[in-house]
Amino acid sequence: MKSDIWIEERHRAGVAARFRIKQVLFQGTSPFQEVTIVDTVPLGKMLLNDGLVMVSEKDEFVYHEMIAHVPVFVHPSPRRVLVIGGGDGGTVREVLRHRGVRACRLVEIDRMVVDACRKHLPAVSGALKDRRATVTIADGVKFVATTRERFDVVIVDSTDPIGPAAPLFGRKFYANVRRVLTPGGIVVSQAESPFYEAEAQRSLLSILGSVFKRAHLYNFSNLTYPGGLWSFAFASDRFCPVEDFRPEAVRGAGLKFQYYNAPLHMAAFQLPQFMRDRYKKLLSCCG
Repeated sequence: MKSDIWIEERHRAGVAARFRIKQVLFQGTSPFQEVTIVDTVPLGKMLLNDGLVMVSEKDEFVYHEMIAHVPVFVHPSPRRVLVIGGGDGGTVREVLRHRGVRACRLVEIDRMVVDACRKHLPAVSGALKDRRATVTIADGVKFVATTRERFDVVIVDSTDPIGPAAPLFGRKFYANVRRVLTPGGIVVSQAESPFYEAEAQRSLLSILGSVFKRAHLYNFSNLTYPGGLWSFAFASDRFCPVEDFRPEAVRGAGLKFQYYNAPLHMAAFQLPQFMRDRYKKLLSCCG
């Protein structure tokens, strides 16, 4: 008999998605959140934090390729990368596909997420074993406020701006991110849904624009996040993600992608008109 057990994500915007599951692989409550990994019928294994989908095996490559390769291919010499959040390890995996990256530090607040993904999502988390990867279980907000390390790229791979991720959407946090970046460094952040989280996007762009000289949004589509269309934010004091993008570097890297490519990189920053109209005073022009 086929499984008829379902798991439901209820988004605070008033929408929900249901997924039929084969079994629950892991469920635990950390000091920060409830962590669940299930094996679903349509999307393979799936990680949920506090009932919200973070990763599914079917489409995780979309998110991880777009959050990692966009900044790494814009920066001319990315040697040291900091990933805040992203305890599943997928962003680290994509960053470390670049031979020029010498070190990637993951700072994740919740050890339970890292341990559960290492056990149940090895295809996503496997790069955490790479000799260039360092896993630090710590509060990312405190880390950027106190560390003496400097990074060429910072990737804020956060959950929604609730619970332990809420401070990752604040001005003080991004002022400290700027402090730990090398001159001209780049920060890319998970930037929510343009349909359901317009105010969160507006707030993030306003903060980034007050801290950095350039602030941009770019879009991607996936199967599991509410609305299907989702955004990342890109900010830097020096680099434009379109004008300073190097398509030849993508060709020369010799990497195979499932979603990302050079034309898509350029296209992702060409926002639909409703986003241009909504954020026209907050977005830096390029492309």
